[in-house]
Amino acid sequence: MTIPSTSAGGPARPDERRSHLVGRRRAFDSIPGETWDALVDRSPAATPFSRHCVQRAWWAAYGETAHDQTLVVVDEAAPDEIVGIAPLMHRHELEPGDVAGRTTLRHQVGPVLRPVSASATAVFFGASYHADYATILAAPADLPAVCHAVVAALADEDPSRWDVVDLRRLRAGDPAADALAAAFEWVAPRGHWLVTREQEDVCPVLTLPAGLDFEGYLGTLDKKERHEIRRKIRRAEAAGPVEMRKSEAPAADLQAFIDLHQKRWGEDGLFPATQGGAASRRFFAELFESCAPTGIVELDFLAVGGRRIAAGVILDDGRTVYYYNAGVEPDARELSPGVIMVASYIQRAIELRRTRLDFMRGNEPYKYEWGAVDEPIERLLVQRTAGGDGTGAAAGPTATEGR
Repeated sequence: MTIPSTSAGGPARPDERRSHLVGRRRAFDSIPGETWDALVDRSPAATPFSRHCVQRAWWAAYGETAHDQTLVVVDEAAPDEIVGIAPLMHRHELEPGDVAGRTTLRHQVGPVLRPVSASATAVFFGASYHADYATILAAPADLPAVCHAVVAALADEDPSRWDVVDLRRLRAGDPAADALAAAFEWVAPRGHWLVTREQEDVCPVLTLPAGLDFEGYLGTLDKKERHEIRRKIRRAEAAGPVEMRKSEAPAADLQAFIDLHQKRWGEDGLFPATQGGAASRRFFAELFESCAPTGIVELDFLAVGGRRIAAGVILDDGRTVYYYNAGVEPDARELSPGVIMVASYIQRAIELRRTRLDFMRGNEPYKYEWGAVDEPIERLLVQRTAGGDGTGAAAGPTATEGR
């Protein structure tokens, strides 16, 4: 699905008010966390995935599979003041000689996307292999000029540095998506670039009506779904007290989460015995160590009658609860652990006056049983054409995607 350009009359001109902004390479580790998160707080579409501690956890775990290409945008007159950040990395769509152990974009079953050569050197958003949302960090007033500075920096690089810019996980309605598309389209004729904007996937999101308790919320669902949820909750309660407990030491409880995750997903999960499992373990260890104390990441365990039957990891930005990952005890299937866990998170979200529960990427049927509605995420793809570098990089087989 290709999304029409917002600049129907032609590419938008750069914002002259901030034309003195420039993009410069700067190592991720050299940017103070407080500087980074101050821009996250100003960015209209930022989620917890944009937080410095989440990005740092990703680089600590997966840094060997990608090259840091972070761009900061500064004012030429005040080069020490960071106005915007483009969290970027580059790698090949398919790493040469690393077919078995490469890090790949998480599998999706959504729209068929424009193909990219497997050998292409690609620029991605940093951490986007394991994050469901990404964006450019900047205040709304600065965003158009920041995006033009980012694109200008990419355009000025030697053509050998990248074949494609493959920016995923842009939320529909994110003004950064419009600003980036306009900036790329402005440069495209000179750079001989092909710019494609398309729907990448969907994130089903549940909106929680204000003023309703959990029973009131259930009353908004389809009669059949409401009946099934209540029946499963009653069945679990009949087996003993239902308790959802927040881990007070998530780093120490990591193995318990992994055990439940593995019981549900096995080698198809995040922690396979083969290459890749160790990196996922380190990612979650860093996530729990660095982010849990800030309150944006939480590990919870669900117990029925004193028996632990599920674990869940959520992110919380004070407005939205993001249901990130889970593991369940298959032997407890009769207690419907997945349903009870989601019900518990919805109850908690209502109590905390959160307005949304985001099930994140993927159109699994269970999400819609709770009343979730699809919110698209977009991909912005820039490919060099034969006129740009003589290689014809815009053609080629579809890039292999995995978990």
